Amino acid sequence: MAPTRVYLTPGMFGFARLAAYDYFGHVARGLERRFAVRGRSVEVRVCEVHPTASVRRRAAKLAQLVHATSGDAGPIHLIGHSTGGLDARLVASPSVHLGDAIEGRLGWLERLRSVTSINAPHYGTPLATFFATAKGQQLLYAVTALTVTALKLGAPPLSVASALLAALGKTGDVLGLELALIDKLTEPVARLLDDAASRDLRDWLRQVRDDQGGVVQLMPEAMDLFQAGVEDRPSARYQFVASYAPRGGVRDWVSAVRSPWSAVSAVIFRTMQTVTARHDERYPCAPRDGGSALFARTLGHVPERSASDGVVPLASQIWGEPLWVGQGDHLDIVGHFPGPEGHNDWLCSGSHFDLARFDVVMNRVVEGMLQAES
Repeated sequence: MAPTRVYLTPGMFGFARLAAYDYFGHVARGLERRFAVRGRSVEVRVCEVHPTASVRRRAAKLAQLVHATSGDAGPIHLIGHSTGGLDARLVASPSVHLGDAIEGRLGWLERLRSVTSINAPHYGTPLATFFATAKGQQLLYAVTALTVTALKLGAPPLSVASALLAALGKTGDVLGLELALIDKLTEPVARLLDDAASRDLRDWLRQVRDDQGGVVQLMPEAMDLFQAGVEDRPSARYQFVASYAPRGGVRDWVSAVRSPWSAVSAVIFRTMQTVTARHDERYPCAPRDGGSALFARTLGHVPERSASDGVVPLASQIWGEPLWVGQGDHLDIVGHFPGPEGHNDWLCSGSHFDLARFDVVMNRVVEGMLQAES
């Protein structure tokens, strides 16, 4: 019997493996264990996409990988985190055109059984709009820096953390405060990035600097066009995981963390969460009903319109059948949560996401995939 084949595609700033660090390490192992328990054979592969390129370019890479590795039999499933969920939806669309190089390489779509999106910005995110501004570029740089320091050093240089924490209390405006802290980060981090020793890190940083087409495409206005042009494949099951992180004051948040590393991460997370809470009535980053009925059914209450995982509004993550909706930040859901069973916690959000919640998410993802096969 041919194995089930599962393809994972990462989000913006994502990667397959970088500096001995696996983006989907916990997810891949979780899937393999659950299939093994059921006596099923599964092959799990991670697509190495450009971290910030256009959705179309990233989707083409995913299509090529599946074509080259899926054989001629066995069910196929796509799982995308964040922007990766859009990559998967675009590939699966019956009317997709990914370029002449991909033509004739999509026969495997007949075997596609499910598309799972995890914290994907189906209706866009205000954070992408902010990234296009001058201040947003500073935040974008800081997010890149946070990733590099986590991968290279495991923590930011003390000089960076000290500069950030010394700026506390200079203004009462939340966003103004956090952007002032980000400003303090730029100079020491520039030296760190220029000094990044490993070849794969250098290549990753170069890609981020050279092509940010995907950032523009995640604006709510651009995703309005995506929704109008991308169709669901009738023969595939569409399912999603969505989460939101708690909100709180920056001063309380920073005073609660125990290390300079956590303080830097918390400041960057709170900045992104504040920006993501912005709302535009014309492009609301939500389905028509705002997701109210779905949230009432799955959570027992309707969260505030500003609820987000720190990167994507909660309502923007809705597409297909709900698998799990609950508290967690943008990276918690794919295994980057604190504790011995999680990776380094890149974004300190105070969501208290843990292994128990992660196991529930993985169980429901696999159950949905198997239902799609049957």
